[in-house]
Amino acid sequence: MIESEIEILKKGQVYEGVVERYTFPNKGYVKVEDREICIKGALKGQKVRFSIKKLRKGGGEGRLLDVLERSALEDKQADCPHFGVCGGCAYQTMSYEHQLALKEEQVRGLLEPVILTADKKEDAFCWEGIKGSPVQEGYRNKMEYSFGDAYKGGPLALGMHKKGSFHDIVTVDHCTIVDEDYNQILKTILDFYTEKGVPFYKKMQHVGVLRHVVIRQVSCRKDILVNLVTTTQDYMADGNDTKEESGNSKEWQDGEGLQSDASLQTGAEGVDVHEMQKSEIGKQIVHLSDEELEQRLFLPELVDRLLALPLHGTIVGVLHTHNDSLSDAVVPEKIVTIYGQDYIYEKILGLTFKISPFSFFQTNSKGAEVLYETARSYVGETKDKVIFDLYSGTGTIAQMLAPVAKKVIGVEIVEEAVDAARENAALNGLTNCEFIAGDVLKVIDDIKEKPDIIVLDPPRDGCNPKALDKIIAYGVDEIVYISCKPTSLARDLEIFQARGYRVVKGCAVDQFVNTLHVETVVLLNNKNSKKKDYVEIGLDTEDYYKIKADKK
Repeated sequence: MIESEIEILKKGQVYEGVVERYTFPNKGYVKVEDREICIKGALKGQKVRFSIKKLRKGGGEGRLLDVLERSALEDKQADCPHFGVCGGCAYQTMSYEHQLALKEEQVRGLLEPVILTADKKEDAFCWEGIKGSPVQEGYRNKMEYSFGDAYKGGPLALGMHKKGSFHDIVTVDHCTIVDEDYNQILKTILDFYTEKGVPFYKKMQHVGVLRHVVIRQVSCRKDILVNLVTTTQDYMADGNDTKEESGNSKEWQDGEGLQSDASLQTGAEGVDVHEMQKSEIGKQIVHLSDEELEQRLFLPELVDRLLALPLHGTIVGVLHTHNDSLSDAVVPEKIVTIYGQDYIYEKILGLTFKISPFSFFQTNSKGAEVLYETARSYVGETKDKVIFDLYSGTGTIAQMLAPVAKKVIGVEIVEEAVDAARENAALNGLTNCEFIAGDVLKVIDDIKEKPDIIVLDPPRDGCNPKALDKIIAYGVDEIVYISCKPTSLARDLEIFQARGYRVVKGCAVDQFVNTLHVETVVLLNNKNSKKKDYVEIGLDTEDYYKIKADKK
């Protein structure tokens, strides 16, 4: 680092500049004193004000403070009143045509530099563009809302995290990427618990009750599941009934509204029924039984309010999930059905899928049909072939392929997802599907059948390097790779090509309108599957990744 540069650029200094370059995911770059500063959330063409967060040789990171001038890509006003404050959407000020063009440019920009040039014209990689979502508004079939406050000590809020904030919550009761039913349910639950004074869970102090609300609604019948996620803590445990009226008081939110050791001998009703634990702030917390929780959280009354709403759809189930884990994620330690049923059914491409409260399912049902049709077309001829669906989730892709394949074997590490896949296969009358619970890295060694085709749909970070070695070792003619993170896909494609595979074609599929996320599907062909004539360098995939990381 040049000494004069250190004097010119300092952490915390504020600058203005025009974003000259933009990369996935949602990163804009501004030149300052011959350095390229990366600013998350800044669009190409915007003039922005930003502060310096980090400095490194030749570059650095900045924090976006304000957008001074809009980009030429921003050709409309945001439809959502929460845009700019809510951390959910990134592209509300862009027409859908511009969103698709930007996402396609980003994916191509990541893939094409790593795809090897073909020796023959007919072997050249074919980019097939981007496929848009059939619906652009109200498309999500699941939303996970968080309880909190909009600012420290503020009133109860329920919604999404504020842009750039871990703590602050924005109440998104006019969100445009969900059906209006979601907004009505959200507002009703928020008003209900504001009225009742039940405190939200404070993540740093690990005290409080209200954590999340998860809503699922299927597109085919508009059936709705509402899932309230709370701790089992007794917010009235010190016997002070006024907590019911001031559940979001500063004392409770700062972790000071907990009872003394002496008062822990009995609960609020004077009954010795409570389990106790030590919280990280050194206070003892009282936990309630199911019956007591129902009373403290006014669950029957909440159900009545929800069922009285004039919704487009029908609430078929209201659930209460207990989550006392320290993690901010929704961890279902126990699920209690307080009304109706704990599942809904969705139809995708003629098949029926039972969705439980925590089943993985693509969040855009109509967009998922486009994604799966694309994957199915890339798989090609499947008659009399065995297909491996690795990282199979609830087995949706496997069941799409089963009617035209000899057999499909799905492997998924989440046991609940495997149980759902088996149940759905039976529901659809599919007898040639087998689903195995376990880590792909370990399980594929024990599968007796050998695949003719492999479909990969790994988590965001891509395939486990060691699992990738085993997948490649099968030497199948064709692999279809579905990725929700193009940077991970680009990394894995380098490995496939180094081991003899050719990237035949690919396209992007947008399921996440107004957000920066996008799916990508590619087809790989192994011309060397029967004759390994490439050079073996004795380097496994994990070592290759380490070398690449060291070079960066």
